[in-house]
Amino acid sequence: MKTGKWIVFAATLLLIFTCAAFVRAQDEEVDVEGSKDHPLLSRMKNFFITDYLARYDEHEFYISDEETKVVEGDRTFIVYRLKEGSPQVSPLQIRRNYGNALKTLGATLIRESDAYACWKLVKGDQEIWIDLSIHNDGWNYELNFIQIAAMIQEVTANEMLDALNKDGFIALYINFDTGKYDLKPEMRGTIDQIVSLLKDNEDLQISIEGHTDNVGPAEANKVLSEQRAKSVMAAVVAGGVDASRINAVGWGQERPIADNRSEEGRAKNRRVEIVKK
Repeated sequence: MKTGKWIVFAATLLLIFTCAAFVRAQDEEVDVEGSKDHPLLSRMKNFFITDYLARYDEHEFYISDEETKVVEGDRTFIVYRLKEGSPQVSPLQIRRNYGNALKTLGATLIRESDAYACWKLVKGDQEIWIDLSIHNDGWNYELNFIQIAAMIQEVTANEMLDALNKDGFIALYINFDTGKYDLKPEMRGTIDQIVSLLKDNEDLQISIEGHTDNVGPAEANKVLSEQRAKSVMAAVVAGGVDASRINAVGWGQERPIADNRSEEGRAKNRRVEIVKK
């Protein structure tokens, strides 16, 4: 092949490879499968979604330099990245965009710094926490939304009895605030079912056993799990069950049933078990 034809051939190959690389890059700059903007807030222009999560979860919001607040509920987590070749936006521009939008919605600004902002929005009987974290001088940013809602586990007395007879125990996800052991009002239904279980089965004796994840000191977790078990026991006794039929135990983080390295696993480990004696 003559030199001139080689040059044309090589140039053609280079153009093909360049175009293919460009197409791949363009294909990568689309929203990750299954993702979408949160209904409250749309994205900045020329950004696409690289990571997305929507599930019952918890998130830590930064209230001040010294204080954080862990909020639990229906969480949406979205990471955005600026498309290649698009005009860069500043962190201030991103903050102002979302700050103005949330102000219009009636949200209260909790904290704001160069690359972070946190808001609380109350709409009717809903409380929604939102935070914004900006990275790489505005090339990436992430949004977290937590709509506060208790993960209600609806288990009937008959279902509890079936599990106790089959497995000897049942795990209940009774919600407590982080580091607290006071029962929440929305747990009343679960407590009523435990009371019904014991009243309908007068020979049944149970152990109420608290468990935690591995976040925090092990000894403190053990104490907390026992306090939570005792709170459940006290509520059941207050429902008219003889205290001699129940005892309360706290195991802390000693008996995990899931991997504590993921939030999903930690959520499964934070439980109260009813164990047949």
